[in-house]
Formats: sequence, structure tokens, C-alpha cells
Amino acid sequence: MTEFDWSKRMRQAPGLVLEMMANFVLPYLIYLEAAPKTGEVEALLLSSLPPILWSLVEFARSRRIDALSILVVAGIVLSLLAFVGGGSVRMLQLRENLVTGLIALLFLGSAAIGRPLMVQLALATARRRSEAEAALLEQASDHQRFRRTMTLMTVVWGAGLMAQTILACVLVFTMPVANYLIVSPIVGYGCMGALGLWTLLFARRARRRAGEAIPMPPPADRV
Repeated sequence: MTEFDWSKRMRQAPGLVLEMMANFVLPYLIYLEAAPKTGEVEALLLSSLPPILWSLVEFARSRRIDALSILVVAGIVLSLLAFVGGGSVRMLQLRENLVTGLIALLFLGSAAIGRPLMVQLALATARRRSEAEAALLEQASDHQRFRRTMTLMTVVWGAGLMAQTILACVLVFTMPVANYLIVSPIVGYGCMGALGLWTLLFARRARRRAGEAIPMPPPADRV
């Protein structure tokens, strides 16, 4: 790893700490504090506020309307809708997990109709970096091999997110709520980390195989 990479990671560290606080620490502490006073359902609703507010802040900071932003907004809206209608604490947890399940179906459905969502997400990410990289990716999207690669990525992400949903739903019925609030983010971050690492390695392998036959964007920064 280069010195530049270390410097970049250090700059990202405060944001990562804040993200962990909003999505992991604060929900757990809020639930422990509120549950004895308000009951499990109300405490779970209160504990969901930090992650939702964090998502809204991150979306506002991006100031872009693209496929990636739309997916984030969809997740926020679905998370809010998950808490509409009340019900038991288990039902609230299940509905919240269905957000990930619906996104998984979106990935799988886009692959099934031949419009893999990963193409649009990759373009959105490239545009955030540079217009030159986005133009290179758009050129690559016309090649059949590139489309097959992105379709496979889309299917893997859909399957991975669906597996995460199923596991989380099992945990809902097998763990106390307080323990679930600790384990669930670990499962979520673990799944996303595994999918992200697989995507990085698979994309690099596909780029090497394509060689000069298919224009491809520059490789991602090394970690």
C-alpha cells in the first residue's frame, strides 16, 4: 500500500467512525435506554432514526440525482414505510429487513430483463469520479462480454442481498431484540464487504481477460 493510500484512508476515517456510530452504536444505546420506558416497539422505532438520518445526510451531501442516488433514496423511503402500520416488534424488524429483500429483487429482476442494474450503478460511480471514466464505461457497455460480466455481477449482488435478508429474518425470531441490534449490522456490513471485495476481484479478472478488446475503466484504487 502506498503512502498516498494511507493518507486517503486516514481522511476517510472520521466519516467511517460517524457511520458506525449512526448505524451501530446509537441504535443499540437508544434501544437500551428507551425500551424500559416506552416498550420494545417504540424503542425500536426510536433506534431506527440515526441510520435513516445518516442516509438522508449522505444523500444531501452527494447532490446528484443518478442511479446510485435513486437506489439510496428508495432504501430510505422503504425503511420509513417499514415502520408504518405498527405491529409487534418482530413484525417491525421483518418489514425493515424486507427493504433489503426488495432491493435484491430489483437486482435480480433487472438481470432477468437484460438491463443489469450494475451497469447504471457503475456509470453513476464513474461520473462521480470523472466524465472521462464515464465515457470509457459507456463505450464498454456496447460490448457483449462487458454486458455478460455486469449481468453476472448483478445476479451475484441480488443473490447476496437476498441471502442477507433471509439470514436477518431468521435472526429476528432467534435472538432478543438487543442482541439482534448488535448482530444485524455486523451481518449487513459483512455481506456488503464480501460482495464489494468479490466485485473488485472479479472486475480486475474480467479486465485482464478482456485486454484491449474491450475498453474498460481504470482499476479501482488499491486497498
